[in-house]
Amino acid sequence: MIENLLSDIRSCTICKAHLPNYPKPIIRASPNSKILVIGQAPGQKVQNSGVPWDDASGQALREWLHVSSEQFYNTSLFAIMPMGFCYPGTGKSGDLPPRKECAKEWHKKVLDQMPDIQLTLLIGKYAQDYYLSRNAKESLTETVKNHAAYLPHYIPLPHPSPRNNIWLKKNDWFRMNVIPVLQSTVKAILES
Repeated sequence: MIENLLSDIRSCTICKAHLPNYPKPIIRASPNSKILVIGQAPGQKVQNSGVPWDDASGQALREWLHVSSEQFYNTSLFAIMPMGFCYPGTGKSGDLPPRKECAKEWHKKVLDQMPDIQLTLLIGKYAQDYYLSRNAKESLTETVKNHAAYLPHYIPLPHPSPRNNIWLKKNDWFRMNVIPVLQSTVKAILES
């Protein structure tokens, strides 16, 4: 049962020794979820609130998806499972990479409990490399440019962080070519 699994995940301390805070795994899922959002790891603000994508990145992501907060946080519609469930800490140029223990220990178990997933959004290079494996391109930019090759199961996306505004400005094809596909795919799934 997914409730028991989520309870086990939320009490996980597998990487406690490597985290700046006490572990507080962030995940939302339901056996009825239709779309799965796999990001990197929560930031410190999300770690504090316990609400995934509860920051400027989340607001941008919901705009890209063209969904309301109510839709996004409805687990019958969206499941949210990061590569690393806890805030990993800060490095020289931003947050550290997500801890690898989470995906290895928990992802398959969660996916096995969500038979209705029709689309997985792979946000950022860590999620893309893990799930697309050898099919991921050399760079995030190339993977996202080739988004159509991964449909209907996946849509790779850049991280919607304000830190990526320069990338978004340099790659205006993303807003013109990928966002419309993303929005129409999400809309069709949510209306089905």
